[in-house]
Amino acid sequence: MEQLRIVVVGAGAIGGITAALMKEGGNDVTLVCKHQEIADIASGRGLHVVGVRGEHAVHMHAVADIAELNGEYDVAMIATKAYDMPASARALKPFLKENALVLSLQNGICTDALAAVVGEEHTVGCVIGWGATMLGPGELEMTSTGEFIIGRISGSQQALEPIRQAMQAVVPTVISENIYAELFSKLIVNSCITSLGAICGLHLGEMLMKRQARSIFLGIIREAMDVAHAQEVKVPPFGGKLDYEKLMKGSSPLDDLRRHIMILIVGLKYRRLKSSSLQSLERGRPTEIDYFNGFIAAKGESLGVPCPINRRLTVMIKEIEGERRSIKVENLWDEALCGAVRHTVSA
Repeated sequence: MEQLRIVVVGAGAIGGITAALMKEGGNDVTLVCKHQEIADIASGRGLHVVGVRGEHAVHMHAVADIAELNGEYDVAMIATKAYDMPASARALKPFLKENALVLSLQNGICTDALAAVVGEEHTVGCVIGWGATMLGPGELEMTSTGEFIIGRISGSQQALEPIRQAMQAVVPTVISENIYAELFSKLIVNSCITSLGAICGLHLGEMLMKRQARSIFLGIIREAMDVAHAQEVKVPPFGGKLDYEKLMKGSSPLDDLRRHIMILIVGLKYRRLKSSSLQSLERGRPTEIDYFNGFIAAKGESLGVPCPINRRLTVMIKEIEGERRSIKVENLWDEALCGAVRHTVSA
């Protein structure tokens, strides 16, 4: 079988490590880095990857702009921020083979936006179940192991087998027959952690010690599951452990206590976790809120399912982005947000 030509767009922690370890595994990989400095490092001494998979120095062909690519590619993996993904996909189109597949390696659900550019038959969703961070230019750390879950939104999944084999060089990779459900499962927990951390500025443990934060957290899940049910989507447990259906089952005071205890345990286990959206805001960059809570709210509204908590959080974070609201703990008691929580609990 002829070797796949793969281009990875985005040389951040996830994109850089994915490209480096696939290249080290013997695959034909080109990396688009956005910054010339990173492209020079990758094509010179190579990217330096450390962490749970050991130490690697991987040299590969790298460019600073999609327009600098040559020839056509079988596979494109877009590992940019969600809001940059559509533009990257449009720029890639002249460099894609007729039957090329394009993977969305973003947080949130971006497959709809990607399909709008490249077509459903070319669109592949990907759940990233491992962690990484950038230590400096060309210096990347893989902080936790896990898996990739990939799946086409239209067409035979069999076409993904060569891609699965290439991605196995990074972490174990499985093909899902229902990638939307897998993406939705991760979307829910991301929408809880990233949005709440962004409005209040606290690490997860300190935040979830507050009953109000836990109530909002549970309200986000309830609305998201209402949207899933309206779509007849069976959401799998996140990471095989966090079963949303079981968590939200029952309406008695004892059931509510059980839910709060479970969320409190999550907060204690990952107490030092800092919201990625909060980190973006602190750097003066926009968040990916439209692909998290904004996606849940918009999808719910299109189905006639009210999602006032997710909609209010989306509005609040956009206010922070526009410097019309500050990041503070008091945001957890925002009047409209509290009203949305009461509405969802009583519904």
